[in-house]
Amino acid sequence: MTEQNHFLLKEDYEEPCCPLKMNINQNFTPIPLGRVLSKVDEHLSRNDYDSAEKTLEYWHTEAKVGNDIRGEMTVLNEKIGLYRKTGKKEQCFSAIDKCLKLSEDCEFENTVTKGTSYLNCATGYCAFENYEKALPLYEKATEIYEKYLKSTDARLGGLYNNTAICLMRLHKYEKSRLLFNKAIEIMSKVENSEGEIAITYCNLADLEVAQNGAEKAEEKINEYLEKAEELLNTAGLPKDGNYAFICEKCAKTFGYYGFFMTEKELLKRAREIYERT
Repeated sequence: MTEQNHFLLKEDYEEPCCPLKMNINQNFTPIPLGRVLSKVDEHLSRNDYDSAEKTLEYWHTEAKVGNDIRGEMTVLNEKIGLYRKTGKKEQCFSAIDKCLKLSEDCEFENTVTKGTSYLNCATGYCAFENYEKALPLYEKATEIYEKYLKSTDARLGGLYNNTAICLMRLHKYEKSRLLFNKAIEIMSKVENSEGEIAITYCNLADLEVAQNGAEKAEEKINEYLEKAEELLNTAGLPKDGNYAFICEKCAKTFGYYGFFMTEKELLKRAREIYERT
């Protein structure tokens, strides 16, 4: 599974809140999270990262001024995801530090919201190759998700996929393979998730090379990438910003392994979606 156009789902930021460590006499003015995430999603669908960042900066300030802890935490999660995409390492690590501190200070306990924050922070570390710091956060997220989410929840599939990538980078290949396959099993039961499954097959191709070397992995690479291409060509998949992002992400893998025509076609699809929106 890949990241969505925004990085917390509605059920995360609307989850009932545990008591917060804040002065009850402070003024509390919540930010309109639904509208904020919708606006960010609109910018990302056009690949307009600058506008998305400006929107998040504005509402981060508003959340702090209004003592909206949940709103601030949600915006920080969004910023981590955005900085991953745009390659802003220092800003990403700063947002991670603030998010983790806020999560601890606010006593969210073992809620799904806290699990999602651990996941996003871990993925932020992984984006800049800080895998040792990422893995404990993935493990914390897994403990929470497996306790509170159904085994068919797409968020669990996304967590397994991202944790598997981290494990692969740390040369824990068998554990990585197990989680990639668990991610596929879960996402196969989720409607319109073929693109996310395609990404996992691309990841499995990388795992084969990491574990066995390019020459020995050639047959498996072909097998996994053929499955990925078939999934991306599934009729009826929504051709939205998320699909465009998936096409771009998979295109890099196809190009790396010499599938240049497929790479070209996927980049064309992504470009057409961005131009249309």
